Amino acid sequence: MAAPARAWLVFGFSPEEAAGEPGPGLAPRRLEAGPEGILRVWPAWSYVVVETGAGLEVRSAGLRRRLPGWAEALPSETHLVLRGPAEARAWRREAAVTGALQDEPAWSRALPPEPRQPLPLLPGGFATPRPPFFTALPAGLRARRLALGTEHALALGAAGEVFTWGGGRHGQLGHGTLESEPQPRLVEALAGVPMWAVAAGGWHSASISEAGDLYMWGWNESGQLALPSKALVEERAQDDVCTGNAKLVPRQEQSAAKDTPFISIQAFPALLDLPQDLEVSGVSCGSRHTAVVTRGGELYTWGWGKYGQLGHGDIASSDQARRVEHLVAEGLRAEEVVCGPWTTYVRVLEP
Repeated sequence: MAAPARAWLVFGFSPEEAAGEPGPGLAPRRLEAGPEGILRVWPAWSYVVVETGAGLEVRSAGLRRRLPGWAEALPSETHLVLRGPAEARAWRREAAVTGALQDEPAWSRALPPEPRQPLPLLPGGFATPRPPFFTALPAGLRARRLALGTEHALALGAAGEVFTWGGGRHGQLGHGTLESEPQPRLVEALAGVPMWAVAAGGWHSASISEAGDLYMWGWNESGQLALPSKALVEERAQDDVCTGNAKLVPRQEQSAAKDTPFISIQAFPALLDLPQDLEVSGVSCGSRHTAVVTRGGELYTWGWGKYGQLGHGDIASSDQARRVEHLVAEGLRAEEVVCGPWTTYVRVLEP
């Protein structure tokens, strides 16, 4: 019996648009896989690193370069960190996307031959794709996963605890304040609820419990927490005026809208009620959007949608979780989701 066919689809901003060229449109794009297939993806804003059966490959507008000898990637718009069997190195973005890895790296670190954890974790600490490139973790913190936001970080502990640190001005640390934390601090609101996955967006955070519940906190300016966003209501009203779709609203509806408890910052983790009480198996966060895969193989997205990164065939933002109907219509089962800053990559099982 033939093995199930898998593919990666991508929605949203493209490397061509980052280079100032016309974009491919709002339709989902299939990543060119070749005979080896694509196993993993690590997206940045203007390029993406993919793992094929032949190794790593960096793709940007009009360029594809092999990265032989490397096993994992951690990209940004300034540097690309690569991890191999015995060391980790960082190169400037320009050298990485052109394949000029023979140049002197901006940073390197020898690695001991011990069981590897996924980047950004490294023995004794974690890597970042910008200086200082390596930060030590407290000796008592046994992290099994780590996620990096723009200004903050989350670590998943060995017993399912969640620790956060870094910038907190948008509530993204989940401690109930807008203060920063210089060192990992336990998110006490999640204590007693074992987690098995964490994700960090630009200024928001997410975690999944072992039971499949989704918790979110931080900035909600674009609806990325799937909580009522005043900015989105005002944006939709302005769009209606500009397109001539504005209409008279009964006084009682105006009053109800005025009294809606809009949330711009959620400083404590909040349990998100997905449609039909769906259980979540995977979550990823972009700069200002969020995507989850359910245990039933469906993809839901919400937040900022200006570049079509929500996968609904339009550029609308949403403060409500919406199922990506394209996958349902094509009979595709979502297995994994990875968000770039303005993109969403989803691995699907084909019928």
